[in-house]
Amino acid sequence: MATTGELDCVTLRPLRADDEAAALAAHAELNDEDVDFLVHLDGAAFADYLETLVRMRLGQQLSPTQVPETFLAAFVGNDLVGRVSIRHALSEQLLRVGGHIGYAVRPQFRRRGFATAILRQSLVVAGEIGIERALLTCDESNLASIATIERCGGVRDRSEESLMQRKLRYWIFTDSLGAGAP
Repeated sequence: MATTGELDCVTLRPLRADDEAAALAAHAELNDEDVDFLVHLDGAAFADYLETLVRMRLGQQLSPTQVPETFLAAFVGNDLVGRVSIRHALSEQLLRVGGHIGYAVRPQFRRRGFATAILRQSLVVAGEIGIERALLTCDESNLASIATIERCGGVRDRSEESLMQRKLRYWIFTDSLGAGAP
């Protein structure tokens, strides 16, 4: 488990050009788990990818199925420990699977509390974007994500499940960092 000092030192920020090596390494690590660390990369050059992230955040040149999205990398010092995608709205698909917030932690940084720190800070950002109640989903078999979401105040919504695989849905109020119920 990370120390309180380490968790307080998690910084969320946009990726920069000098993050390329670490970001691509993280993407390769999580690719083995069928997780896109760099969402929307689609084989683009890193500089082009950074421009795509800016357009996504601003809601520019989106496909009909996309919503504006803020992508932030999580750093502790110079170490890229994880990332988060904060979707500014919910499409029909995101309402079923995906939700407002999706996060990932690199394997070597897991089980140290970084996912909780990333999610807590993401809820603050989501609130600043104007999201009052954030939806998070996870596989019912992902005990680590369930624990993280519940630790951050997630309240289980049992009203809908994915037909593809069993997904759990949680709502968290952003203004109180999960103190309320839906």
